Amino acid sequence: MKIAIVNDMPLAVEALRRALAFEPQHEVIWVAGNGAEAVQRCAEHTPDLILMDLIMPVMDGVEATRQIMARTPCAIVIVTVDRQQNVHRVFEAMGHGALDVVDTPAVGAGNPREAAAPLLRKILNISWLIGQHGSNRVRAVAAPQRQGAQRQRLVAIGSSAGGPAALEVLLKSLEQDFNAAIVLVQHVDQVFAAGMAEWLSSASGLPVRLAREGEAPQPGQVLLAGTNHHIRLLKDGTLAYTAEPVNAIYRPSIDVFFESVARFWQGDAVGVLLTGMGRDGAQGLKLMREQGFLTIAQDQQSSAVYGMPKAAAAIDAAVEIRALERIAPRLMEIFSK
Repeated sequence: MKIAIVNDMPLAVEALRRALAFEPQHEVIWVAGNGAEAVQRCAEHTPDLILMDLIMPVMDGVEATRQIMARTPCAIVIVTVDRQQNVHRVFEAMGHGALDVVDTPAVGAGNPREAAAPLLRKILNISWLIGQHGSNRVRAVAAPQRQGAQRQRLVAIGSSAGGPAALEVLLKSLEQDFNAAIVLVQHVDQVFAAGMAEWLSSASGLPVRLAREGEAPQPGQVLLAGTNHHIRLLKDGTLAYTAEPVNAIYRPSIDVFFESVARFWQGDAVGVLLTGMGRDGAQGLKLMREQGFLTIAQDQQSSAVYGMPKAAAAIDAAVEIRALERIAPRLMEIFSK
């Protein structure tokens, strides 16, 4: 991959160069010392992937991500030395279309290859997404026999690049007494999941927390998948985390959760696929539609990255295609009684 580094710290740039050197197929095509320079360099020579720092002079990584995704979009991974202190900036950047976040590899501490492994794994995921490889198709499922007497309500939402900001808009637009359970599957590393739940709670006004192993979705709850394993619904209606399928590009996988809803949910449900790069969620959304659930995909105009919703539209997985601001009113209309 052709990779650009945006960082004002020479030591961090050197650490990234050393990490990338473990994979000879990666080539650093340019280095920028601040966000403004990165915007200009990206327009002149757009890379496959940008490793973007957050705190820089002249223009920070959040604004640089926003401008690059608006002008010359490409894959961006946030690389920071202090992600806990910058959690809100991380989610801002992801709201503008950054795909993921990872720590800056340490220099001179421990095994250099082990230190580089998390970054290289992220880059491998991005390379598969860019190449549209490995679209892990979910197998067809038999329609469950749903109980009519006590029909529970579920909104299953999947999102990736641009997802944090989209989720904020959607959740903020829901009424405080919205009477359906909500489960969110966002492509975000486990170390950021708790921070994202807190951020969404404060930004949207709805209580958001991490989903716990063994609990069942309940009306009025907003649960976020919170580990690097996939989350799925079990036959008894409870949630579980699972390592399978191990070859899924992103963890947690939206397809895995949507497929489990199609297979086991006994009440009414709506599947919602929001902004994101790649194809995750499209096949699972189609399975939900085939089992009689309403499915909604975000439209191109309101998507930060029109990848996953586009994939869903291409295979006729979405019953409705809606602008982001029109999704929450639709959900309230569906579950108003």
